[in-house]
Amino acid sequence: MKQMIDQYRRRFLGIAAGTAAVGLGAIDLARAETVAQRPSPSNASFGPIEQIDAGVLNVGYAEAGPSNGPVAILLHGWPYDIHAFVDVAPILAKTGYRVIIPYLRGYGTTHFLSSETPRNGEPAAMAADIIALMDKLDIKKAVVAGFDWGARTADIIAALWPDRCRALVSVSGYLISSQAAGGAPLPPSAELQWWYQFYFATDRGRAGYEKYTHDFAKLIWKLASPQWKFDDATFNRSAAALDNGDHVAITIHNYRWRLGLAQGEAKYEELEKKLAAAPQIAVPTITMEGDANGAPHPEPSAYAKKFSGRYEFRLITGGIGHNLPQEAPQAFAKAVIDVGEGA
Repeated sequence: MKQMIDQYRRRFLGIAAGTAAVGLGAIDLARAETVAQRPSPSNASFGPIEQIDAGVLNVGYAEAGPSNGPVAILLHGWPYDIHAFVDVAPILAKTGYRVIIPYLRGYGTTHFLSSETPRNGEPAAMAADIIALMDKLDIKKAVVAGFDWGARTADIIAALWPDRCRALVSVSGYLISSQAAGGAPLPPSAELQWWYQFYFATDRGRAGYEKYTHDFAKLIWKLASPQWKFDDATFNRSAAALDNGDHVAITIHNYRWRLGLAQGEAKYEELEKKLAAAPQIAVPTITMEGDANGAPHPEPSAYAKKFSGRYEFRLITGGIGHNLPQEAPQAFAKAVIDVGEGA
């Protein structure tokens, strides 16, 4: 164990000490409610970011834990970054997990290898990026966990590449969709929640997001997590990842693609066809929700039947919003540990 911790310390610099490890426990198939223990405000950060060519990208990623441990891949959302998991990673590392936290395309130090590659934000492309990263790192299987865009990506991996997904943790549940589904109108109150999607559909919206990227992101953070009292240092640490030269293009394409206003790439068409059928997910899964999530999200009862394997839903109480891993890191880490047991 000492050797494991020494490896963790060498490979994961800059994490604040003193985070308690979460005990292991058998998964309970009943609905579970957990009162989150909010961490003290932390300016912890990652040490040197690793870089590797994988697929169409040079991927930047943080790594923690022993190199020979079971793997957990943690995926962030928009407009967040890898620091959403800065307090989750040491908990998992201390229990023996090898933790990989990549910047998605359009974030941080991840960049395209060619200027000719379309700046494509469609969901299948992002999932294919993670599979390419796993191949390059010689990772056969992993627990895949995420929120927002990261949860959508994790769901797709679990559905289309179940042989590569040991287990799944998905905040807000089943987020697989399609352009056809995205074209269906919602009740006005639901459409209101997606205001930024319609803003991004316009040239004015693209120009506005490019000009006010950080201001826009901070507004989303506040709306999505109305009870999370993050400070400027916490926000600025993550907002730096949005300065990636492809970030605006990827964001705009993602939301326009969802509305059928932008085309994807031909090489992902077969994957998107499979996703349009809303495939079930058979790998062991825990879905989670914060009790104060201000972002658009489905009711757990609406997606429970999409998970045909070992499954549990956990409601995290205590004013937890959309960025559940950063607001309730112990609860998120425990879900990763619990779902991986026996998987």
